[in-house]
Amino acid sequence: MAVGLVALALAAAAPAARADDPGRWLMTGASSVPVTYWQGLTSDPSKERIFFVGVFEGLWRTTPRLRQTAGVDSAIPPEVKATEGYNHIGDPTWDPGEGGRVLLPLECYSPDLGNTCGTGSFGVADPSTLGFRYYVKLDPAEIPKAMWAEASPDGRLVWTSSGADLLAYRSSDISPANAAPAAAPIRAVRRLPGAVPPSGVTGAVFRRGRLFLAGESAAGHQIWSVDTDTGQRRLELELTLCGESEGLDVISTLGGPLHWLIAPFDEGCELSFGPTGALLHLARRPGRDRLRVRVLSVAGPISRLTAAVRVTRLGRPVRGARVRFAGRRGRTAENGVARVSARLALPGRFAALARKGRRYGLSRLVAVGDAPTAVRAARDGGG
Repeated sequence: MAVGLVALALAAAAPAARADDPGRWLMTGASSVPVTYWQGLTSDPSKERIFFVGVFEGLWRTTPRLRQTAGVDSAIPPEVKATEGYNHIGDPTWDPGEGGRVLLPLECYSPDLGNTCGTGSFGVADPSTLGFRYYVKLDPAEIPKAMWAEASPDGRLVWTSSGADLLAYRSSDISPANAAPAAAPIRAVRRLPGAVPPSGVTGAVFRRGRLFLAGESAAGHQIWSVDTDTGQRRLELELTLCGESEGLDVISTLGGPLHWLIAPFDEGCELSFGPTGALLHLARRPGRDRLRVRVLSVAGPISRLTAAVRVTRLGRPVRGARVRFAGRRGRTAENGVARVSARLALPGRFAALARKGRRYGLSRLVAVGDAPTAVRAARDGGG
């Protein structure tokens, strides 16, 4: 079925950036992901695989363009649940050890009671079968639960947090030799006191050597980055929206290298991305904002769509501008219009990003497929 959307009729502005936002990142899209992808994500870029976890303990695998290829409703074996009480997986990480593995942060969680067992572990899952291999407990004297995990770029450490501190464990300690329940818990080999941002941590990923941490607080939804050598941190992005901050990942797809999972849960506001939540696609701001970009139409099914995008400056068409839409590229002709073809597995809302020299422009988000017809910024009423 054709999409055939006109930008002026269906476009909605991205959730508003707050006054404290440093302006480093642009939202280029928001894919409507299943509720079962609620908790977090990680990826194996070498084999172009993305792994999602949720709602509480499922594990799912997709292509970079989010076509699901495998999944299990419960990645935690019954015997592990019976022994430890674990029933919740947080934001996972990809680790190159043992030929490649997905590390699953495990905890006992009840919406009414919170952490019910006082311990956390790293589970190890097979990326091909999604089967559970084993788990390694973390010393409860250092950490009461494992909410997220992120492997360092060199693969030697796995980071997580306890209270206000960042903790790192040797990847080599996450091994069958230390598998629970027979082996003793492992201990952290590094601690960065007070390095957790004021918005807390719901998910993490390394980018260009810095540890990016997503979270939310009364100040808003934020992403901070931390230098894990010094503990120094800086604000990368701040948005006003309605939804629960979850995992982060870095993989080049769907219009950006950085992706932020927003779950469909938040009290006292209208959900910004509808009842399923969204995976936000973020790109670095490429230069000075001088181009006007408008999506004229989007035609065709999401599996094979074409977007017509016009780029102008001072009212005149811009020829030769590079245009990206939903992760695909085009270039404007003499009339300032580019046609970009893309293949998507899930509906969403996407913006066209155009660049020529040091000038750039970003269109409004337009609906593609059965995405919610409005993206609203909650709390401040923006949109």
